[in-house]
Amino acid sequence: MHLPIVHSPLYRAELPGDHRFPMAKFGRLADLLLADGLAGPGGFHDAAEAPAEWIALAHDRAYVDQVFNGEVPERIAREIGFPMSASVRRRARASVGGTVLTARLALEHGIACNTAGGSHHARRAHGAGFCVFNDVAVAIRVLQADGMIERALVIDLDVHQGDGTADIFAGDASVTTVSVHAARNYPVRKVAGDIDIGLDDDTGDAAYLDLVRRLVPAAIADARPDIVFYNAGVDPHRDDRLGRLGLSDKGLSERDHWVIDAVRSRGIALAGVIGGGYCSDVDVLAKRHAGLHRVASAFC
Repeated sequence: MHLPIVHSPLYRAELPGDHRFPMAKFGRLADLLLADGLAGPGGFHDAAEAPAEWIALAHDRAYVDQVFNGEVPERIAREIGFPMSASVRRRARASVGGTVLTARLALEHGIACNTAGGSHHARRAHGAGFCVFNDVAVAIRVLQADGMIERALVIDLDVHQGDGTADIFAGDASVTTVSVHAARNYPVRKVAGDIDIGLDDDTGDAAYLDLVRRLVPAAIADARPDIVFYNAGVDPHRDDRLGRLGLSDKGLSERDHWVIDAVRSRGIALAGVIGGGYCSDVDVLAKRHAGLHRVASAFC
């Protein structure tokens, strides 16, 4: 079986040429996965744009309507960091739809990955930090509403704390949130999740991997999830523009292997999203993100 991979051309929105978000990485990642044959002979599973009814399961309906109608207040748009154009709005909906499809494929096949997703700064009331909607949170709520799952575990290893996910699931015993991140990084005001571990700058491979090996199996045992959502952000890399943790290419690959093996060896479905990654060389960045799909393919 080839790894089910979800993608959409809508993942690449139009931004001003001087914008600091590396939007081109999504198309380049898809090109790499196709060239490497990781998507299989049938290619990608196509992500559809999520409807408002899905998104409102995790976000305030008033905010959802503002996005859909192109009426996001300027102060919120500034906090998100994107011009709230039609292409940015469609990208946000497609990313959510893609993660919902990824989760459904994971439940069917055991594992699946998106070529986007991991917008973990979007809170219930509004977006932030390049995140319009919290795709993982919406996917969990959709699966629960459809009766496909009862419990979920979010393992967020992006370099930034998953404050939006923690906000959405605060007080909800059916969803366990885990975030391992750089302590001295965005967001300044963290939102405590179930397990939040802020690491020192330049932690490095050895200490980081030791933590992951101890933390993940214990989190799975405590959460007893029907599905795990894995945010495999590559911004902990030592060369990432926004990262601080000092990981190498090998360290990221071992991290992905340990997480996926801990989940799949227990017979639990895993849905992978790519999370953050920031580099001026889009080819290097796309290759770094493709590491998730390459490791995940070994578990099919």
